[in-house]
Amino acid sequence: MKILVIGGGGREHAIIKKLAESDRKPELFCAPGNGGISRDAVCVPFKATDCEAAVDFAVNNKIDMVVVAPDDPLSLGMVDMLEKAGIRAFGPVKDAARLESSKVFSKALMKKYGIPTAAYEVFSDSEKAISYLKRPEQRFPAVIKADGLALGKGVIIAADLKEACEAVRGMLEGGMFGKSGSRIVIEEFMTGPEATVLAFTDGKTVKPMVSSQDHKRAYDGDKGPNTGGMGAISPSRHYTDEIADICMNTIFKPTIDALRAEGIKYKGVIYFGLMLTPEGPRVVEYNSRFGDPEAQCVLPRLDTDLIDIFEAVIDERLDEIDIKWKPEAACCVVIASGGYPVKYTSGYEITGIENAERCGTVVYHAGTKTENGRFYTTGGRVLGVTGMGACLEDAIKLAYKGVSEISWTDSRYRSDIGLK
Repeated sequence: MKILVIGGGGREHAIIKKLAESDRKPELFCAPGNGGISRDAVCVPFKATDCEAAVDFAVNNKIDMVVVAPDDPLSLGMVDMLEKAGIRAFGPVKDAARLESSKVFSKALMKKYGIPTAAYEVFSDSEKAISYLKRPEQRFPAVIKADGLALGKGVIIAADLKEACEAVRGMLEGGMFGKSGSRIVIEEFMTGPEATVLAFTDGKTVKPMVSSQDHKRAYDGDKGPNTGGMGAISPSRHYTDEIADICMNTIFKPTIDALRAEGIKYKGVIYFGLMLTPEGPRVVEYNSRFGDPEAQCVLPRLDTDLIDIFEAVIDERLDEIDIKWKPEAACCVVIASGGYPVKYTSGYEITGIENAERCGTVVYHAGTKTENGRFYTTGGRVLGVTGMGACLEDAIKLAYKGVSEISWTDSRYRSDIGLK
């Protein structure tokens, strides 16, 4: 069986490693891949957003399944194009991927169908947005979100009116997030622990995965700017069986039902970003794919053949699959380039990966290349080091043991993943 995975980050490496565990022994390809992925799959040199190249490669190489993992190609309609060419593809079609690619669409969907989320308003004019923020009843912090995709960084939590106005002007007038910020959503600030639940769905059945918790801020103590994610743990310390039941009945199933009522068949993975508020669980955001780095601590816990799940989703028979999970906990710590997520230098040699793997961790590559058998940095988030253990404490301890073995010039990581 030939499988092509689209993407080149840590999430894609986690998917590929899990696919490689299948008894079917698939022949794996990845476009564009990275240095570490090249050890586990054949890397194909075209961009993840090149829909035409993906279709051509899949047709010419008789690929049996294409897994479209990142948000950008999903929002461009890569799955639509693959299906039109007769290629089996895992991931939502363009219309369904709007759940992530447009905050305005997803918020309107939740409002229409009574799915709990933060109160909000939508703006494309900065003066109107600022007038809204100056209302006497406005409370701070306030959450300012770009409507479109922004690499996981299109959210600003403004502590006061001044910061909120700067965020509004930066997005709507300054092009802070390009076209993604041409419309913005201003939300109320919710409080409570955050949790992430990824779920498989075939448009009818929804099957949640084990919970996780991402750490978005750049520095220890949840300080600094938002990033694509500096680490994650699974399970969440706060996501109880009782909360899981509430989420299934008020969020997960209602979301699938709402999409279907709108004439949208959503097939793939939905990322439910949740805030466990004093009033109950609410949706912070949806993503239309596996989270990164959540996938790097959720997929290692999966005990069912991932190919079987993907095929069940594509064939709309997810209700027939019994998805099992390992009882062990997992922790993924991201090692990044110094200066990330703002300005950083790439091209440094990485040492110690083999030592980290020998001590029992799995090293997922996000921003690496390989030359003459050596690995070099090519991005902001470079590696994700995952440890597993009987409890979260053991998993965290092992992950950091692996991290301590790896180094390159100006590397950095958070030292408090999973400790809060």
